[in-house]
Amino acid sequence: MDLDEFGRGYPRPQMVRPEWISLNGRWEFSLDPDQRCHGPSEVRWHRTITVPFSPETAASGIEEPGYFRVCWYRRRVPTPQMSERGRLLLHFGAVDYDATVYIDGLLAGSHRGGYTPFTLDITEAACQAADGELEIVVRAVDDPHDLAKPRGKQDWSLKPHSIWYPRTTGIWQTVWMETVNESWIQRLKWTPNLERWEIGLDADLGGRPATNSCLHVKLVCRETTIADDSYMVLGREVHRHVGLSDPGIDDYRNELLWSPESPTLIHATLELREGDRVVDRISSYTALRTIGVQRDRVVLNNRPYPLRLVLDQGYWDDTGSTAPDDGALKRDVELAKEMGFNGVRKHQKLEDPRYLYWADTLGLLVWEEMPSAYRFTPDSVERLTVEWIAALQRDVSHPCIIA
Repeated sequence: MDLDEFGRGYPRPQMVRPEWISLNGRWEFSLDPDQRCHGPSEVRWHRTITVPFSPETAASGIEEPGYFRVCWYRRRVPTPQMSERGRLLLHFGAVDYDATVYIDGLLAGSHRGGYTPFTLDITEAACQAADGELEIVVRAVDDPHDLAKPRGKQDWSLKPHSIWYPRTTGIWQTVWMETVNESWIQRLKWTPNLERWEIGLDADLGGRPATNSCLHVKLVCRETTIADDSYMVLGREVHRHVGLSDPGIDDYRNELLWSPESPTLIHATLELREGDRVVDRISSYTALRTIGVQRDRVVLNNRPYPLRLVLDQGYWDDTGSTAPDDGALKRDVELAKEMGFNGVRKHQKLEDPRYLYWADTLGLLVWEEMPSAYRFTPDSVERLTVEWIAALQRDVSHPCIIA
């Protein structure tokens, strides 16, 4: 397994910036089964782990399948170069289940939910780092007996039984950093509309409110520019409908539509500008496609489309919930297509966004579902709802997702 190869695929494929730093690889590690440590200074660091593989897996180098509630991670990284008013963002693809992050011994933030990403602005800590290095410590709490949290196919028994799989604790998706300017594009949503032949664009900005600024959007399909527009930024938001020129008869229209047989993507470049200055630039993509139901038929792009879906668990022998590398995610998509399926139902798991990228690119429908909790309580309802909303925000713009 090539860790560099795993890190090469940008972890957030629909919002790509040219420079980023993968933090996958060797971290210091400690198990804390009795929750005796209350801060980084109390942890005894005596092992190492390979991130992003969970400690239950062989690939992590730990391979501890038993019960433990808490584990700790630590890594020192060089402080990246930033512009004078720049910001440093620390991203976690997924940490199961309660994550608390410390930078140089100080609390930086926390997150609850084992399947969804979170981001911390660690600029202040980076500016105060005296030796040019940052110490990142992560505390992950994951009660193996808690049936009220969304856990999917993770077993609560000591050994996997019946239809359940080994547990996944702690960091299990990519950890990474990137630098941005004082204002940046924080969230992006695409909504295609075939009837109006347009694409909805919703962008939210992070950082300080932009002044005298606009969002420039360029859409290219098959090396042909189909839109090139600028929109005024009001506060921290841009909400626009990008109208496309109607190509005319169906033969030409069909060439622009996305389907498993013809996964045509529209590539996008977005620039946040203040006057003549570009303060942020990202690459993205979307597609023209619609999905619906008419009586007893599923319709893709307004035409009946028979579904041939396979149940996909998304587990690997030595790496658990985490794919061995980006190539393994791509190969899963290729295998489903080679076996004659046009889609998958991702079972009880929110898959890595890189899988959705390959499904978008190669043409495979995805039925995405939220991992189940196995107790019905007010707490479990709240926890599932919060994480499901975060999942929708992360994945709603992927053309491959039909449900």
